[in-house]
Amino acid sequence: MVFQGRNEMKTTDEKIFEALDGFAIEIPSWGFANTGTRFGKFVQAEAATSIEEKFADAAQVHALTGASPTLALHVLWDLPHGVSDAPLIQALQQKYGVRAGSINPNLFQDQKYKHGSICNPSAEVRQMAIQHLVDSVEIARRLDSRDVSLWIADGSNYPGTQSIPRRIDYLMEAMAATHAKLGPEQRMLIEYKPFEPAFYHTDIADWGMALLLARHAGAKAFVLVDTGHHYQAQNIEQIVAWLLREDALGGFHFNDRRYADDDLTIGSIDPYQVFRIFHELLSHPYGLKQTAFMIDQSHNLKGKLEAMVQSVCGAQELFAKAALIDQERLAELQKDARLVEAEECLRSAFWFDVRPVVRAWRRSRGLREDPLEELRTNGYLEKVRAERRERNSGSVSSYA
Repeated sequence: MVFQGRNEMKTTDEKIFEALDGFAIEIPSWGFANTGTRFGKFVQAEAATSIEEKFADAAQVHALTGASPTLALHVLWDLPHGVSDAPLIQALQQKYGVRAGSINPNLFQDQKYKHGSICNPSAEVRQMAIQHLVDSVEIARRLDSRDVSLWIADGSNYPGTQSIPRRIDYLMEAMAATHAKLGPEQRMLIEYKPFEPAFYHTDIADWGMALLLARHAGAKAFVLVDTGHHYQAQNIEQIVAWLLREDALGGFHFNDRRYADDDLTIGSIDPYQVFRIFHELLSHPYGLKQTAFMIDQSHNLKGKLEAMVQSVCGAQELFAKAALIDQERLAELQKDARLVEAEECLRSAFWFDVRPVVRAWRRSRGLREDPLEELRTNGYLEKVRAERRERNSGSVSSYA
């Protein structure tokens, strides 16, 4: 199969090799620990019980896939002592060859946040939350991490119990204060979610609110899109197109869902949606320049490491498919309103089996052709299960 452009001709292999060489997707530290639902969890013997074990697992995923050089860190769970934990993280980076990625503050777990964090009616609690955000920016600076990723769980459950306009002002103040502390190369990514844990109103409920907050905060603020944080049947790629047009898309948290924010494996329910998102990014002149990719999944049933490797491999395959779209041909068909041909131009890339070429790419880059099979047979899982089984037998924490 050959893809013809105006000035060049590339084979399928060349297109996919080039795409995969430039593709990286961050993995989350919390994806390796014992996690669950609000109802409970099932403990896994191989789950990471310390930040060093999370780095070790992340290094294993990167060694198998060649696509995950950074590990997203959660301040409360991974750096419980704040900035003073930075030297430990720096040492682990050196030891395992995986860098610290986005820094994720925690504004939802402290008991003082019962009625919100940066939107809390109490000025004292709001200041405490803002200080945590500022501390997170300093942690990121110490670790040379570009992005501070903000998910705000604030909201209310009943009409009349909180002032929505006042809370908008509180949001603006907190975002401005955080943005003011960013270094020259740092960014803040503002995430949104329509509901949960708040069920009447969530303070940052959609991409429009996130975009307005970013605009008010400053030039280093961008929107983060979590693919699980939308209403049913919402057109996420349309949101992506708008954010790209406004130069406001900062990154993604990739996962999949059947009903709500289910944290399912990327592409397990709707791989065509992920493909369409990648298409919008690849069709934009600067779509990939500033867009960070991260997996945000916490598996309660699947094996932690197996699920992470499966997710990275799935993302690689879907990105490779999107790279095969003949963008020039598609643009011509769209211009002439040749509807069926335009759709088939898109679909032909999605249905093309990229797996043999992806295996060839891995082989050419010194990786094993089948990362999942290698994980199952290289002895790493057996080793960490034996080392961690006893510590995990008494695990009761929901996330950390």
